[in-house]
Amino acid sequence: MGTSEPTSDHDVIVVGGGPAGCSAGVFTARYGLDTAIFDKGSAALPRCAYLENYLGFPAGIAVNDFTALMHAHATEAGCDIVEERVETVTQADADAKFVVETQTGAEHAATYVIAAAWYDGSYLRGLGDEDMFERQEHHGEIEERFDPEYPDEDGRTAIDGLYVASPAGDRSAQAIVVAGHGAHVARCLLEDRRSERGYSGEVAPHYDWLRSDAEFAGEWAERERWRTWFDNEIEADLSEDRLTDLREAYIDEAFDTRRTDQEVEAATERGLRRLVEVLGQNRLLDVIDNGEIRERANELEDTETTHAN
Repeated sequence: MGTSEPTSDHDVIVVGGGPAGCSAGVFTARYGLDTAIFDKGSAALPRCAYLENYLGFPAGIAVNDFTALMHAHATEAGCDIVEERVETVTQADADAKFVVETQTGAEHAATYVIAAAWYDGSYLRGLGDEDMFERQEHHGEIEERFDPEYPDEDGRTAIDGLYVASPAGDRSAQAIVVAGHGAHVARCLLEDRRSERGYSGEVAPHYDWLRSDAEFAGEWAERERWRTWFDNEIEADLSEDRLTDLREAYIDEAFDTRRTDQEVEAATERGLRRLVEVLGQNRLLDVIDNGEIRERANELEDTETTHAN
């Protein structure tokens, strides 16, 4: 580790820009944490010829398109995508922050690190915990590799602030599974951070969930009802001032998730527009011009009519 000032300072650095890393980054960035995803090096997903089992793509999707959509989503959520390979992760003694050094020699500071690179965990050796690694036979040779059982099932580790979304054993074997695991690990990080602030019980977990107007009808339209619920769910023994601050902050966050029908409609339009922008308008128009989409739409319409009759 060098002695120069870090090039950047983030709340969260994610090492790996595949499904695990991007999914984790979306959750931490949407929560409001300054998040950077470092993505360069060996990856598993490009070995897939075509991705057919990821929900939301009825006939599958090309891996390059899927990667572009992942990165666009992470950027939209507020992540910085840094195309540099991480060489080492160490911890500064002064403030226990992590220092992430890339192949260019640049150093980046972070409060949290989420490991999300499936193939290689050697960049974590600088943290000095030999329990991270195990000896394995690989193609007839004995190698030391990152032990996927080093973190617990929630991605937490013995090193405060270090979380592992990948490698995660069998959970890393399918894109859709590892994406879910990345989100789960990020939510555990957020729960730990909220617990440090004083949240506990059922108010400690963070739910990234938008609510419709209908959810705030009747008694739930009043802050007092939320206050009652909060006091019943929190478990920590806090001073009255601290409890009041946390309670009001929690209710503010809840009301910030409220969306009107008009806001949902606008978000829907923006979502579709961004999808077209990432995939390319001309590509989509070419498909329409070739009649493929019209033909498929007509087939679906005929099917629906048959079922209706």
